Amino acid sequence: MFFVVGVAAVVFASPAGAYVNAQHAGLQVALRALGLYHGEIDGLVGPQTVAGVRAAQRRAHLPVTGLADKRTRWSLGPLGRPLFGSRIMRTGLFGYDVSVLQFLLTRRGVYDGPLDGYMSVATTKALRRYQRQVKLTADGVVGPRTVAAIVLENKVPVRPQRVAVSYSKTYVVKPGDSLTAIAKRFHVSLRKLARANRLNSDHVLLIGKKLRIPGYTLAAARTTTSTALAATPTEVRDRLDYWATHYGVSQPLLRALAWMESGYQPNVVSKAGARGVLQTLPVTRDFVEQVLVGHALPRTLDGDIETGVLYLRHLLGNFWGSERLALAAWYQGEKAVREQGVFKVTKPFVAGVLALKARM
Repeated sequence: MFFVVGVAAVVFASPAGAYVNAQHAGLQVALRALGLYHGEIDGLVGPQTVAGVRAAQRRAHLPVTGLADKRTRWSLGPLGRPLFGSRIMRTGLFGYDVSVLQFLLTRRGVYDGPLDGYMSVATTKALRRYQRQVKLTADGVVGPRTVAAIVLENKVPVRPQRVAVSYSKTYVVKPGDSLTAIAKRFHVSLRKLARANRLNSDHVLLIGKKLRIPGYTLAAARTTTSTALAATPTEVRDRLDYWATHYGVSQPLLRALAWMESGYQPNVVSKAGARGVLQTLPVTRDFVEQVLVGHALPRTLDGDIETGVLYLRHLLGNFWGSERLALAAWYQGEKAVREQGVFKVTKPFVAGVLALKARM
């Protein structure tokens, strides 16, 4: 049987400029319940948290990496799953996501109970107070709207959900295009595409003609640009802008960084193994997937860009929003910047990206 001892919620102020990942607070609560962590519940992965993860991995006979991947979290028992944002939460539930919610409500100042992963009446009352503060229906349920409000306010990394939102997209016919190929590309039926544009599917398309893509969805949009890494510079720029907006990163900064790294070429692979538009190394992708988001990201154009944006946002948070230091850490490594400052060889790269940003 799995027992959890309720411990009074104590959330300490994090170091200035440090990026607090609330999902990590859930990990700390789970480790503490097993007696593997005795530090602060602060959402910051420090030496004690890593040591606790390693101890949990040894206990579960898992590879001792210090990274809280899915297998590690599940080995922690009921408090190790699921991640915040993956289900609707109501009174009586128990789990990792409840711990995250309690941590965030405590930081908000509406909850002063234990961080124990149990959706108690007291937790639900605090949630209702929060919902009233942000002008949501105070139903005490963590549904899509409440999750969205919490994620936007606290920058909580959550697994993207497939949301099909219909809208109309305009496509300009290019040399070599056919109505059949365009219909296949945008995942709509040939008949529907022809009808929407009053065309005969047997007729030749005129180059430059604007076509309306009916029933286009966000899911289809992501699939269209993600199924293959081949993409035009314009398509790459559009996806960069999408992910920059999604994660609250400067669009000009991200555009400039991508241009400096690859010239908007999705298939570039460096001798060191860095890949994609933003030239992220395999070790960087592992860090993003295992530490920042807790799940694998697709090996696609969108997945590569999302990986880079998440890492850039992490660096900006850890360097107090300084673009100069974040870019330096991107180029030479975060630890090296902290311990040795910006290297001479790094300065031209940083200056180049910032100069490009001013023109983007």
